[in-house]
Amino acid sequence: MEAQQTVYVNEFTNGILDPDKPMLGPVKDGGDIIANTTPGCWGPMITPCIRGGHEVTKPVFVEGADVGDAIAIRIKSIQVTSVATSSGNDKPVDGRFLGDPFVAVKCPGCGEMYPETKIEGTGPQAIRCAKCNEDVTPFVFTNGYTMAFDSNRNVGVTVHKEVAEEIARDGRSYMATPEKSVQNPIVTFAPHDLIGTIARLRPFLGQLGTTPSRPLPDSHNAGDFGQFLVGAPHEYGITKEQLEERTDGHMDINRVREGAILICPVKVPGGGVYLGDMHAMQGDGEIAGHTADVSGVVTLQTKVIKDLKIDGPILLPVVEDLPYLAKPITKKEKETALQVANQWGVKGLEESLPISFIGTGANLNEATDNGMQRAADAFGVTVPEIMNRATVTGSIEIGRHPGVVTVTFLAPTMYLDKLNLTELIKDQYHEAIE
Repeated sequence: MEAQQTVYVNEFTNGILDPDKPMLGPVKDGGDIIANTTPGCWGPMITPCIRGGHEVTKPVFVEGADVGDAIAIRIKSIQVTSVATSSGNDKPVDGRFLGDPFVAVKCPGCGEMYPETKIEGTGPQAIRCAKCNEDVTPFVFTNGYTMAFDSNRNVGVTVHKEVAEEIARDGRSYMATPEKSVQNPIVTFAPHDLIGTIARLRPFLGQLGTTPSRPLPDSHNAGDFGQFLVGAPHEYGITKEQLEERTDGHMDINRVREGAILICPVKVPGGGVYLGDMHAMQGDGEIAGHTADVSGVVTLQTKVIKDLKIDGPILLPVVEDLPYLAKPITKKEKETALQVANQWGVKGLEESLPISFIGTGANLNEATDNGMQRAADAFGVTVPEIMNRATVTGSIEIGRHPGVVTVTFLAPTMYLDKLNLTELIKDQYHEAIE
């Protein structure tokens, strides 16, 4: 099929990222992907026929992307379409899953794996097995809320019981769930533990990346959640070594928002760009385990970077999201630095630009080690050098609390030149550089 300048996406996976499944597209190198995304965690979590904990878009084949390349994905726009949503901290329900409630749900009544469901009424017992009518949800809230948004999607307010139940009765409409989505709307549960709480919206993508080289549940395409697959009793169980085939598309990093660029590894032909798990807002760490899941329309632009072999994603945030120490050095700062260099006989000054390596692991320590190792491997330097640079010209920031971090620092342009990244980064930060 001839590559298209723009590929429109409104189809979704069953929760499994499978490199052997047909992809959408192809999209031209430099072309756009426009997608209507589904809400992330909670809806799929209470929909047992979805096998990955999320419901992401079907991957798109990118023209010219070969294994060993990378794809730079520019987030051109994110628009929230949901009117309301629900979220909160979760508690798995024993007896309703095989090893992992995100992946392998089992009906406690008839024993059906991945059962189809129906909705009867509202509340946490509304999700019923279509075969035997048993309450089948594998998760309930420990503390939850229902939030409504203003028409401009600038703020959200948590609502009381009566409004939450009104929203619950027409959940797909209030959440603007895409037509081809099969998830049960989480507003059906009508949680209302927080009332009158105001939150600012700043939407981002919890899932954005490329397809792993082996079938993986989408929410577990990461070094932290992926640990649950190691030795798991269900059909998607893997070894620790096989987890290395992940691409870390599930990051929950709130800086993956409009204006940012995410550079992703290509581990299968065409890359297979997918997205989903859009959130209305989130503080660093996603400490509650979940945040306000929403539907939305996203426009991405793709660009293949040949022969950039990386193990996990590299993020170029918008300039205001950069740590203070990692912001580009200004002309005035360079002039002052040159005076200091002349005073002390330093012959030359480094030219540098910001870069952020994603690290994931079983915990935050492992994730930090992973991010620093990825940076060291990319530049062909030692981990202690990366540690020093991240300490004095950057920062380690938490993406998701179990085990996702960003290792951000000012990298010498001579390092970036070797990876053909200098011009891309200069373009991203040109206003701050000038």
